[in-house]
Amino acid sequence: MRYMAEAAAEPVGTGNLLLSLWPIALMFLILYFLLLRPQQKRQKARNTMLQALKKGDKVITIGGLHGTIIEITDDTCVLRVNDATKMTFERSAINSVVSSSSES
Repeated sequence: MRYMAEAAAEPVGTGNLLLSLWPIALMFLILYFLLLRPQQKRQKARNTMLQALKKGDKVITIGGLHGTIIEITDDTCVLRVNDATKMTFERSAINSVVSSSSES
């Protein structure tokens, strides 16, 4: 009986708690560096690219359409696809810049 009373009176060590939470903290750290941080970097690079769009840039839309920007506003841009065809797209529909007007 004496041993049971002594065991119940001893405080639970905080070292056991830290050791049991360590793998969970490690998983969150790995998740951050493998998934969240690269996604944030890609989103920041995309936003920078969209803000840097200007007249004369040759771009590719998300749908794969190639064109040259002839007009651009805060949220839309007009692309010249060929000599006679102009199409209006949301600025966010631009996937990549093939060549910038400053390079030409």
